[in-house]
Amino acid sequence: MDIEKIYTKKTALEHRKEFAQFFTPQPIANLMADWLLGNESLKTVLEPAFGLGIFSRTLFKKKKNLKIKGFDIDENIFKDASDFFKENQNVSLNLEDYMYNGWKNKYDGIICNPPYLKFHDYDNKEILKEVESYLKFKFNGFTNLYTLFLLKSIFQLKKGGRIAYIIPSEFLNSDYGKLVKEYLLKTKTLRHLFVIDFKENVFDDAMTTASILLLANDEHNSEIEITNIQSKSDLQLIEGYISSYPNAKGEFTYKPSELDASVKWRQYYQVQNSINYKNLVPFSTYAKVVRGIATGANEYFTFRKSKAEKHSIPNENLLPCICKSKDVKGNFFTKSNYESLIENDELAYLFNGKDSENKMVTEYIVLGENEKVNEKYLTKKRKPWYSLENRPPAPIWVSVFNRNGVKFIRNEANISNLTTFHCVYPTNSDLFSDVPIDLLFAYLLTDVAKEIFSDNRREYGNGLKKFEPNDLNKSKMLDLSKLSQEQVERILNLYSDFKDTKEEQYIKQIDEILRLEFTNAKSHTHLQFATAKTQAKIAKEYVFANAE
Repeated sequence: MDIEKIYTKKTALEHRKEFAQFFTPQPIANLMADWLLGNESLKTVLEPAFGLGIFSRTLFKKKKNLKIKGFDIDENIFKDASDFFKENQNVSLNLEDYMYNGWKNKYDGIICNPPYLKFHDYDNKEILKEVESYLKFKFNGFTNLYTLFLLKSIFQLKKGGRIAYIIPSEFLNSDYGKLVKEYLLKTKTLRHLFVIDFKENVFDDAMTTASILLLANDEHNSEIEITNIQSKSDLQLIEGYISSYPNAKGEFTYKPSELDASVKWRQYYQVQNSINYKNLVPFSTYAKVVRGIATGANEYFTFRKSKAEKHSIPNENLLPCICKSKDVKGNFFTKSNYESLIENDELAYLFNGKDSENKMVTEYIVLGENEKVNEKYLTKKRKPWYSLENRPPAPIWVSVFNRNGVKFIRNEANISNLTTFHCVYPTNSDLFSDVPIDLLFAYLLTDVAKEIFSDNRREYGNGLKKFEPNDLNKSKMLDLSKLSQEQVERILNLYSDFKDTKEEQYIKQIDEILRLEFTNAKSHTHLQFATAKTQAKIAKEYVFANAE
């Protein structure tokens, strides 16, 4: 049994999650090590998130006389790693935070599977200061730790050196990733980006997809290669690229000037569904998406009927709210659905004690302070801490996470929602006055809408997809104002039939009307007979031609 399996067996999952310990599979460690070893001058190696040293063990099997330095902050794993490497004089292990140590040291090779932590689980503000002071480059305040590791490593790379990183692909298509990609392009170090497909998890217990970045500080910086890795057998593509560098080509080849850091890079390696349609407008033309209410302490703020009775909280201090996505079954959430939640003693309210003089409300506020709810990350920023964010009930909700395409719900109960859903507010413009909310919602139920929205999705492990509010706001949609009055009436009649019967055939008929009207015949013909690679090329040309 290898030391990773031994460690995993004896160490609690909670501890491993706290330190973001997701181990790299050996086949991938082999490939990443081979990239470093392709530098014939390789003598000094840095492993910034050492763990149990899988990269160092792999490198030593192929080249004995390397000098390797490693960092880790977990005493448990550090002890195991130290025991394993105690007789190897070429390994220097440091129980220190990589982000605050050794900035001035330079290396021939850097290899890493950095920690992936949620934003609130580390001191992002101080680490950003540290990074920005050395790199002389400003980054987004929400930049994730795993990319900060990468940025520092680029700074520490010697001339002629190489870097191999395996990190979540999230940054490629997120808002904070814009400046990270900008820095990659500025430093001219990115050589090949391998995007691991989402059909299989590289890490058994990590809910995220991965990308492998191969970087080099050499003169071969005129092109950037991007390749999709869709199965474990495709790992040979990485092997082929490494063995043939600098002459190897990826699935897609771009000049750095062709890559725009401000857009989601998915469009550079996956076909965009939107190119199949004409007369597209930003979704923000018709609606604005914002996240649901974030309490910062759901256990305290969420109420069910029995909890309200226990604490004698009056109705005026309880905001009707949908608290869990499982409580919404279909595309319509009615007053009757909400009343059933109350009757079944499900979570159905949010506590709001602001401006109340009720004695029982005051006692509940004191209870929260005794439990230090007022000192949590979000609550301590609010005045008073027990007030709620101002979010009027949204007429439409949209799911945050999904597996089968984005899901929209008509909020007929007119109640609020937590962050399990985003709020969709139709815009109040002259343009929208010609598009009734029922027409907009009918469109949102169709497959064509889901297809176009999927261009802006974020992807996690096991097929899980996510949309942030701006992902949807910046997405395209069909310009419904182009529909004739006859088409509108037909769609609204079909929508009414669907609402009455819940039979999907009516939505399929709406979908057919929209496809007939909006399908881009030229793109459709091209894409129908093109290979996946050619499709992506067409998509790329379409993006450049239609850049705003």
